[in-house]
Amino acid sequence: MIFCVEDDNGIRDLMIYTLNSAGFEARGFSDGVAFLAALRENAPELVLLDIMLPGEDGISILKKLRSDGSKVPVIMATAKGTEYDKVIGLDLGADDYLAKPFGMMEMVSRVKAVLRRAAPVPQSEVLSHHGIQMDTAQHMVTMDGTPVELTFKEYELLRIFMENPGRVFTRDQLLANIWGDAYAGETRTVDVHIGTLRTKLGRCGACIETVRGVGYRLRAKT
Repeated sequence: MIFCVEDDNGIRDLMIYTLNSAGFEARGFSDGVAFLAALRENAPELVLLDIMLPGEDGISILKKLRSDGSKVPVIMATAKGTEYDKVIGLDLGADDYLAKPFGMMEMVSRVKAVLRRAAPVPQSEVLSHHGIQMDTAQHMVTMDGTPVELTFKEYELLRIFMENPGRVFTRDQLLANIWGDAYAGETRTVDVHIGTLRTKLGRCGACIETVRGVGYRLRAKT
């Protein structure tokens, strides 16, 4: 949800319409009182905040947000040429600004850029088993330090095994988890991918064991 704080009804309606058309959910407010009341109920992903507002202005609202510890990204809307307002806003913790009058496509572009910057960095989880290492954040697999090139399906098979060492998975379970419930192919597909995965893992491939009449498992560490 994106909150748009803008006292001009026409501009606010156009901002909300444009954001909705771009795939966002947006909600508008004409002043700081309504905005701060809504903020107490739900935290938005981002705030588009006009500086010139009736009553409490945007700079004061931004200062209040940051003093309360809010980390929500804020893009300030400033009158063209008011460099002082831009500097003050950025110093107080604004993430970006738009100079009025601004184009709607520029607004969408700025919103997307700020949301990308604000997105949390995925935590790297490294799984290790029998000389195989998998970095799930970077989607990388190495064997004794040497990179191993895997297809998406091979990677997902190995990931499931490494997250569940010793657990036996049937072919149907592997198909449902990796190919999806709607997959209409044969379970032989799993056998083929297991074969190529073992080959690519070289000596470490032997730790993927066949459980006859059931399926496959990654040999548990001893």
